[in-house]
Amino acid sequence: MKRLFPAPWLSLALWLLWLVLNLSVSPGNLLLGALLGFLAPLLMAPLRPLPIRIRRPGVIIRLFFRVGRDVIISNLQVAWGVLVCGSRPPRSRFIKIPLDLRDANGLAVLSMITSVTPGTVWSELALDRSILLLHVFDLDDEAPFIEHFKRDYERPLMEIFE
Repeated sequence: MKRLFPAPWLSLALWLLWLVLNLSVSPGNLLLGALLGFLAPLLMAPLRPLPIRIRRPGVIIRLFFRVGRDVIISNLQVAWGVLVCGSRPPRSRFIKIPLDLRDANGLAVLSMITSVTPGTVWSELALDRSILLLHVFDLDDEAPFIEHFKRDYERPLMEIFE
C-alpha cells in the first residue's frame, strides 16, 4: 500500500485542492483530482528527503510561538527602519553564522523561518553545512544576533530533528 500511496495525506490534500480550485464536484473533476492525487506523490517520491523523525514534539509548539513573536517584532522593526531611513540609513550586512544543525529537514525548517522573518534573508549555506550566510536588514552588533539565532531557532530544531 505504501508503494502505491507514498504520501496518503498529500494525495488527499491534492484531490481536495483540485476540487476546491475548480469549484465543481462533477464526475470528471472527481476523477482528474483523484488521478492528480494518485500520480503526483507517486512520481515525486524519489525527490522526497529522508523520512522525518521528530524527537521532541513539545518543542515544536514553543518554537512556533517564538517564531510568531519574532515575526511580529521584526515586522515592526523593519517598518520603523523604513520610516526613519531618511534620518538614519539601515545598517544592512551579511553575517556568517556557524551552524551545529546538520539534519536536512531541520535546515529546511531553519531556511523557512529565516525567510518568513522580515529583515532576514537566507543567502547561502556552505557545502559542508557548517556556515550560513545571512543578510540582515538593520544590525548593530553581530554577536547578540548570532546568539539569539542559535538559541531561539537552531537549538530547538536540533532538539526536534537530531
